[in-house]
Amino acid sequence: MPGDAVTVPFVTAGLGVPHGFLGRQGGVSTSIFAGLNVGLGSSDDPAAVRENRRRAVEAVAPGAALVSLHQVHSAIVVPVTAACADADRPAADALVTATPGLALGILTADCAPILLADAEAGVIGAAHSGWKGALHDIAGATVAAMVALGARADRISAAIGPCIARASYEVDAAFRDRFLADAPAHDAFFARGRGDRFQFDLEGLVAMRLAAAGVGRVAALGIDTYPDATRWFSYRRTTHAGEPDYGRQISLIALPG
Repeated sequence: MPGDAVTVPFVTAGLGVPHGFLGRQGGVSTSIFAGLNVGLGSSDDPAAVRENRRRAVEAVAPGAALVSLHQVHSAIVVPVTAACADADRPAADALVTATPGLALGILTADCAPILLADAEAGVIGAAHSGWKGALHDIAGATVAAMVALGARADRISAAIGPCIARASYEVDAAFRDRFLADAPAHDAFFARGRGDRFQFDLEGLVAMRLAAAGVGRVAALGIDTYPDATRWFSYRRTTHAGEPDYGRQISLIALPG
């Protein structure tokens, strides 16, 4: 929390480039945003958010320039060659680059962050996948955009970071029906819950999307953001608690400059 060092739980996914899924440890934010809140769209003190974002990048890729998005739950992927001002962030849900010195940042608070790399080609990607992104295949679109920059799908390694797990993700039948209308096989990602409810496996569907796109190696952390308020921000937990706002954590990947 505030005053602690920023911690970076790196994954052993063989990405071959600097990367990390950061939680809320470290940072300067307080109150309901306590820790490393990096959400520009939150009602947190903007100066605190800017400092948290700076600390996050320095913890993962010192000296890199952060590139992030105005995330809109789409399947839009943006190739980038330079950083841009926070006010000019593109409206999209994934970034890809072959430009050294950039740190691609994805913000989440239950949605799934995806980091991808073809280290041999020098191409990286970062994607934000909530349920809409999973349904419309933001993961596959990101892989395709990386291939357009010179990556090879079977050489890409991908890691899915902390996100809400099936045990914490209760949905109604109408939610499930959206996925079954897209593909009946999506039923595999729903388990029976209480009464007429279902439990949705967001991480599992994202992993399937990556495999279907031909990604050579997919690793999933299997960390649920909902139950552990000391480590992770969670939109659903905040909603259930009746809190007025929530923080966002950041996942970063960079090509060394």
